Amino acid sequence: MTQSPPVREVRPPIQRTAARADLIAAGAAGGLVVAAWAVGSWLTAHGADVYAPTPPLYAGYAPHVGPGSLPALVLAVLVALRGPELAARLAWRPLLAVGYLASVAWTTFLALVDGWRTGIAGRLTVPTEYLHEVPGVTDIGVLLRTFTTRILAFGPHSFTTHVAAHPPGALLVFVGLDRIGLGGGGPAGVLCILVGASTPVAVALTLRALGGAPLARAGLPFLVLAPAAVWVGVSADGLFAGVLAWGVALLALGAAGRRDGARWVGWSLAGGLLLGGCLYLSYGLVLGGLFPLVVLALTRRIAPIAVATGAAGAVAGAFTAAGFWWPTGYQLTKILYGQPLQLGTERPYGYWVWAAPAALAIAVGPATVAGLRRLVASVPIASGPTALGAAASASAASGPTVSEPGPTAPAATRDRGLVALVLLGAAALTAVLLADVSGLSRGEVERIWLPWAFWLVAATALLPGRHASRWLLAQAVVALAVNHLLVPPW
Repeated sequence: MTQSPPVREVRPPIQRTAARADLIAAGAAGGLVVAAWAVGSWLTAHGADVYAPTPPLYAGYAPHVGPGSLPALVLAVLVALRGPELAARLAWRPLLAVGYLASVAWTTFLALVDGWRTGIAGRLTVPTEYLHEVPGVTDIGVLLRTFTTRILAFGPHSFTTHVAAHPPGALLVFVGLDRIGLGGGGPAGVLCILVGASTPVAVALTLRALGGAPLARAGLPFLVLAPAAVWVGVSADGLFAGVLAWGVALLALGAAGRRDGARWVGWSLAGGLLLGGCLYLSYGLVLGGLFPLVVLALTRRIAPIAVATGAAGAVAGAFTAAGFWWPTGYQLTKILYGQPLQLGTERPYGYWVWAAPAALAIAVGPATVAGLRRLVASVPIASGPTALGAAASASAASGPTVSEPGPTAPAATRDRGLVALVLLGAAALTAVLLADVSGLSRGEVERIWLPWAFWLVAATALLPGRHASRWLLAQAVVALAVNHLLVPPW
């Protein structure tokens, strides 16, 4: 009996075209990175230093391996090969637990490529970092009342670089850690990893709460394996990213929750406290206010936003009453940024205004660039009448307690998730654009823009499932290459 020849899968031309466009977008981002390296190196060689040892990244070229190398490689392969499958079939809460553990492990292993002392315990102890100032804080009240007098450089009691360039909340985090007996670089580094590595879970929770459960599942493996984890472990900006993401997630849970219960008040209150705290961790996180606007636009519920605003206002009121006036601190920091010998004046704006996005492209990885291409292409769909109607009806839904829609869910439900993904991505891109054109982010954005990076990575949820493992491996290759070839000086 004659056997029939095997049937080859024939993909529709539109799918092949989309896949090619994804590769072209990722390749274009790679070209931008190469251009940033070439131009930055040329400028430095010809006397116009861009102050980035390996432009566009603030790191020196030093190929090496470490105790985290093999575990990081093994974990990357496991997440790439099994992550999408597990994300599709695990129950939601176990999935979040597995995702968080994998994120902590990935971030820790990458940091341990440089060893425990250099990669984790020593990152925040250098003279420009927060822990350098912790021993000098003997009275928190005095610290807050005199904080603005120590921002500008060259004074007898001027703060070290990172402390001076941020509100006092960032320093207070590490002072508090020291006060409970967990002083030193080790505990501080571990705290940054534990909080920063929770960002993928918070982003996924936000997307699910706003109607994008399938997208949250599809994007979680990419959020876990994002190259941005290289800078989460260890930097305070990783901690900032986690606090912002959880503030948004808790607010989204409150705004999308049931109207007939009181739990939404607690979620909204907690979210507001974290969002208010963000203002006192980094001045740039004021742009995080774009995310509550997205939540309001999608849920049409004013009460949770009002509760969150009141909680954020209480945080601001407490700092103000204690003696720190945020606008004064911000204005003085802008002056500090322009003082002589500060990198804000030394780094050429004309280079960094386009090279900074190249550094961000490394941090989010090629899969995110491809996902963002699909996100932009989906804007006409997300802004159509069906999608907008689905988003407008979000306040009438039962929120995150309803069963998750699958592939056969009504189009309106799927469109609601797409609208959420588009608006959250747009908020992150807007924050990046404003930070970039302002000139206040010249260099080191692979670390500084971590609070926005993971919201961009969420766009990978739009990549086709059959290509997920390949894109995940590409993400891992970028992270492993950066961590094994480069070492940041901080």
